Amino acid sequence: MKAPSVILDARHREREVPVPAPPVPLTVEPLDDHALGLAFASGDESALREAYSRWSALVHTLALRSLASNADAEDVTQQVFVNAWRRRSSFDPTKAPLPAWLVGITRNAIKDLLERNARDRRDAEAVGASLGREPEPETASLADRLTVVDEIAKLGEPQGTIVRLAFFQDLTHDEISRRLDLPLGTVKSHIRRSLARLRDRLEVDHVAA
Repeated sequence: MKAPSVILDARHREREVPVPAPPVPLTVEPLDDHALGLAFASGDESALREAYSRWSALVHTLALRSLASNADAEDVTQQVFVNAWRRRSSFDPTKAPLPAWLVGITRNAIKDLLERNARDRRDAEAVGASLGREPEPETASLADRLTVVDEIAKLGEPQGTIVRLAFFQDLTHDEISRRLDLPLGTVKSHIRRSLARLRDRLEVDHVAA
């Protein structure tokens, strides 16, 4: 009969599990642009992540040069890759490399944003004039101001507060975003829609006058 200490040692050895050696890391070669384009067109989400890693800086630089606004450039950069992924079925990697296709989408996104900003400026000027920021006949100015104030009250929240901060306190979009703790894109969207609504109301009232 074995001594208890020997039995314990034997049991301990039976419980021991050999520790495997750490795996040897495999070296994976990155895809070239053509292979990445094929993967992107096929719907491989890892290809989208890789495309963003490779070319988001290029897209941002192109947008920043045209828009002169880092916030707008960031918005365009995000929108370009969202649009590209949604339209991936229309991308043919045999006709154009993926970075060139992304640059084309970037140019269209920049053009659209410039046009939208121009419309926003026209709307802001129309509403600003109605609030008395430009000389005009006293009666018309008063009527327009009352119309604008009335329409702002109908906007609801947070649209009404955003418009009042923009026009009555002259806060920038960034300042409004920080004060109300709202995403910058949300603030811009509310202002854009609100200005269009106010402009349309003013135009209707002027035609009816």
